[in-house]
Amino acid sequence: MRLSTAPRTDHLAFAAALDRALTRPEDSHVWSPYSVATVLSLLASGARERTREQLVSLVGEDLRGHLKVLDEAVAPEEGLDLSALNGLYPRADLPLRAGFEDLVHERVAAEVEAADFLGDAEGVRTSINNRVSRVTHGLVDELLPQGTVHPDTRFLLVNALWVTMVWTNPFEMERTTQRPFHAPAGRRDVATMHRTERLPHARAHGWSMVSLEGGHELSLDLFLPDDQAPTPPPLRPEELEALYGGRTRQQVDLALPRFAVETDTSLLEPLDELGVRDAASDRARFDGISEVPLKVDAMLHQSVLRVDEKGAEGAAATAAMMVMSGAVPTRPVRFTVDRPFVFALRRRGALLFLGRVSDPVDPGPAR
Repeated sequence: MRLSTAPRTDHLAFAAALDRALTRPEDSHVWSPYSVATVLSLLASGARERTREQLVSLVGEDLRGHLKVLDEAVAPEEGLDLSALNGLYPRADLPLRAGFEDLVHERVAAEVEAADFLGDAEGVRTSINNRVSRVTHGLVDELLPQGTVHPDTRFLLVNALWVTMVWTNPFEMERTTQRPFHAPAGRRDVATMHRTERLPHARAHGWSMVSLEGGHELSLDLFLPDDQAPTPPPLRPEELEALYGGRTRQQVDLALPRFAVETDTSLLEPLDELGVRDAASDRARFDGISEVPLKVDAMLHQSVLRVDEKGAEGAAATAAMMVMSGAVPTRPVRFTVDRPFVFALRRRGALLFLGRVSDPVDPGPAR
């Protein structure tokens, strides 16, 4: 079996940069580089001048190329348990640039529909939350909390994703045992799955990597630092590139905790840390979206990932709310995961989910 596609350099650079801003060393977290990159790349496509420069510095200059890879990662396929949404919901009286509307229409699972923010903001919020909940099979049931959609909202850009993968070779339930895990708060026993087989493996820059494969080119990539410090640093782009580029199949004796991780976060603060500042200010230039001056009012993201003996299930959603600017924010390789680790759920060239587990929360045995 050939090795699955390695992600693009710009996608890895974006994922590593935002993951570093989202990381709190002693906490587990998960987010979707696919979902966030889709929203940011669309916004960047409609941005101008310094607003565009700041967004492009994060997601990369080749916006259409990046979006193409993201679309390929969620492309429908017979037997693939994956659903997505790329929704654009403008106020009926907001004049949209035809080129921007077309760009959204080109996305997988696109939906463009006028929204009555002025007359029924709460109804719009409820409707979009219901759409996202259906797409994510209820794992993200309230992306937009009360107050985030209001009469001043001019449009919403929403991306949602749900995917489930079944391991090519499931873990044997009877081999799951309690095993020590060295969490930042101290050692404790966690339910740990075991498997020995030939798997994609790499070592580079003080990290080891193993990939668990499923059907339809899905893969769960596990990253474990050689240094046994209580809290591993975020992965850098050059480390990710070297690991993906250096994969070979080796006999691996794998021990992996079952885990479940959820994150609900605002993205404006970490984006500001990374230099994307004008988009949410009165200096914003989104002339490629509309002739009306716009700025980002809020950007919200939720993500969930669960891993057990049978496979993995993940869901994520991202929403950007915009308002008028200026007017209204050989021997088996041992891979024993017994300390904090980093993971990525990937399809083809896109990281669908990225995160870390500092102290595993057991979702229970596979059902």
